[in-house]
Amino acid sequence: MLLHGSCAASQGAGVLFLGPPGSGKSDLVLRLMQLGWDLVADDQVALREANGAAVAEAPAALAGLLEVRGVGIFQNLPHGPAPLRLVVDLAPQAAIPRLPEPQRFALSGCSLPRLALHAFEPSAPAKLSLALAAAEARMSQRAGAFAA
Repeated sequence: MLLHGSCAASQGAGVLFLGPPGSGKSDLVLRLMQLGWDLVADDQVALREANGAAVAEAPAALAGLLEVRGVGIFQNLPHGPAPLRLVVDLAPQAAIPRLPEPQRFALSGCSLPRLALHAFEPSAPAKLSLALAAAEARMSQRAGAFAA
């Protein structure tokens, strides 16, 4: 399955970013890469199932490419596939609930945690690190997108 989106991974755990053009997918991946995250795919993400898990990777024609708006398209960047652990819908700040209810993203028999964030918030990378830790049960919440 091919989706319009971008994907980055932290310590091998992939996060899929979905949203319309200009919502900040590539910009957020760039900021995450500056913090040590790995590029998986930009602009289009190929999803496949492997051993009951969803795996994201770049289509061959876009592998290692990253569009940096206002600068250009960079090539030959390190990249690789990653098992998905979280799906993030990028939305305007006004559309982000203060305390979201848990949501899921269904994909070919796989179900992943899903939440919405505003990509251009300065705290977006930090929020993603916390969300990924919660999605992987390395942290817990009292209330919010990952509360039991």
